[in-house]
Amino acid sequence: MKISVQFGLSEVDVDRIIEMAWEDRTTFDAIDAQFGLNEQAVITLMRQELKPASWRRWRKRVQNRSTKHRYKRSKDTTRFKANRQRDISNNRIT
Repeated sequence: MKISVQFGLSEVDVDRIIEMAWEDRTTFDAIDAQFGLNEQAVITLMRQELKPASWRRWRKRVQNRSTKHRYKRSKDTTRFKANRQRDISNNRIT
């Protein structure tokens, strides 16, 4: 069963989760808070939705990346949104 069906995610939600997963500053905790998907569920969703080469590139990029895990981040970083997301609040365009 596809994870998007399992969690009742729309196509727009899936696109947003993929975008957030590719962003360096967005933690898995932020995705969990907004969509209820833990890190393993995001990995599964990415595997299902991306082409195999894109998935391998994404996995290599996020493994051990300190900005993707809140407990590994610097204490100075308190936000999870990228600068270009100024107009997006709680995953809704304001």
